[in-house]
Parts: sequence; C-alpha cells; structure tokens
Amino acid sequence: MATITSSVVLFVIGLLVGGFGVYVGARFITGTDDYTRALVTAAVGALAWAVFSWVPVVGGLLALVAYVWVIKWRYAGGWVNAALIALVAWIATVVVVFVLSAVAPGLVGDVVGVPGV
Repeated sequence: MATITSSVVLFVIGLLVGGFGVYVGARFITGTDDYTRALVTAAVGALAWAVFSWVPVVGGLLALVAYVWVIKWRYAGGWVNAALIALVAWIATVVVVFVLSAVAPGLVGDVVGVPGV
C-alpha cells in the first residue's frame, strides 16, 4: 500500500523528470537555459492537461492544445516553437524514464508535465 510520503516522492520525481524534458526541449529549440522555468512550465502544463483531458470526445485534443499553449506562453516563439519544445520534451522524457526504469524499477511512476509518458 502506498503511503502519502511515497506518493509525494513519486510526484516530485515525476515533476523533476517532466521539468527536465521541458528544459531539454526549450534549451534545444529556443536556447533558454532555466530549469526553474521548465519546472513551473511542466507543473502548469500538467494542470492544463488535467483540466481539459476529461472532456468527452475532444478532451485529448483540447488538453494537447492547452499544454502547447502553456509552453507558448512561457517561452519565446510561436505555436511551432511551442509544439517543437513539447515534442523534444516528450522524447527526452521517454528516454529518461526508460533509463531510470532499467536502473531502478518502480522509481518513476507517472511523469508530471509531459503528456503521454
């Protein structure tokens, strides 16, 4: 049975991994070098995803647009840059989760701030 402490630890690890993904995407696409900004973006993006993803039929699309909008709002550039940051963030996060799962199974649960990971 999961305790509150373990749930909080998994949430924090997931947020750190999600923030790292956004950081890599933003660094690669816009050259922005600010991990704190990436963490906040990941947290706000996760909140936007949670708000819109439950809508029937179009929830996934609305959530994705909201997530990319959050990135667009937080970083320089337009919709294309924001979508590219999200794509690079997703790829980087998948790689990190794969490596962490191989090294320490069960360490990473749901990643916060990067949809679909």
